[in-house]
Amino acid sequence: MCHRNAPLTPTGRLRLARCVVEDGYSRREAAERFGVSPRTAHRWARRYRDEGEAGMGDRPSRPHHSPARTPAATEQQVLDLRREHRLGPLRLAARTGIGPATCHRILTRRGMAPLAACDRATGEPVRRYERARPGDLVHIDVKKLGRIPDSGGHKVLGRAAGRSNKDTDGRGRGYLFLHTALDDHSRLAYTEILTDETAPTCAGFLRRAVAWFARRGVTARRVLTDNAWAYTKTTWRTTCRQLGIGPRWTRPWRPQTNGKVERFHLTLLEEWAYQRPYTCEAQRQAAFGDWLDWYNYHRPHTGIGGRTPASRVTNLPGHHT
Repeated sequence: MCHRNAPLTPTGRLRLARCVVEDGYSRREAAERFGVSPRTAHRWARRYRDEGEAGMGDRPSRPHHSPARTPAATEQQVLDLRREHRLGPLRLAARTGIGPATCHRILTRRGMAPLAACDRATGEPVRRYERARPGDLVHIDVKKLGRIPDSGGHKVLGRAAGRSNKDTDGRGRGYLFLHTALDDHSRLAYTEILTDETAPTCAGFLRRAVAWFARRGVTARRVLTDNAWAYTKTTWRTTCRQLGIGPRWTRPWRPQTNGKVERFHLTLLEEWAYQRPYTCEAQRQAAFGDWLDWYNYHRPHTGIGGRTPASRVTNLPGHHT
């Protein structure tokens, strides 16, 4: 691709070269006609004599020889350390004795994916997927969230007051459970704040979530959950069968498979649950409806090219509100 300010395109170069080689123009005359230097006219005329029309294209600026290039043995050491220890350029530089920028160039040249795009367990690039239509797959998960005491939590009163959130009797009285259903294609999300994560509660949430998506023109066909106790019981399987939904489960110890809803919960915590100090749980829950509406209809989602989840659902009511 030519530079935007280049005086000659490949077609212009060919015309210039033909003026010199075939029409008898001097290099200076041809240079004046095309608004370039005589040296440039000489270069394109020489290439035309040697290579014909094929020589009029751009060539890479990379030098033919790079005597200062990092030795192959050092490059291999960088690659081996990266694969074995999952190190970034700065730590690789400390181990190999070369600069971080050099390590980064080696990794890029050899096609090594950034650490952020790799699986932590295997070091292999994460395989990302996305269903073709809304409803083809709905991710479901539960996030445990500590309640805020009526007098305020530790962000308002300090750590001592936050002890009232502690689950002292083992029955979850100090916690709420955020049940979320998130569409794989659009990232449209439905969340309820419930008091437990038992099998009947999860099944009831699934029924309401399916109805919520249906009112927005999305028919849930499959649901993906982890292997939590509530999702492996007969209650869950029966509810899925009654709704005409195919249940799917992630591989054990592989939460990345359900990563879209896991990432949504992180966003939810950062931008709603812990976004500001709340004086009581009721105040935090009162702010949740507006946040979820903003997420679905107005918040640009980086995972879908900066669009909003609602924009990926055809004719969704309220999309343009």
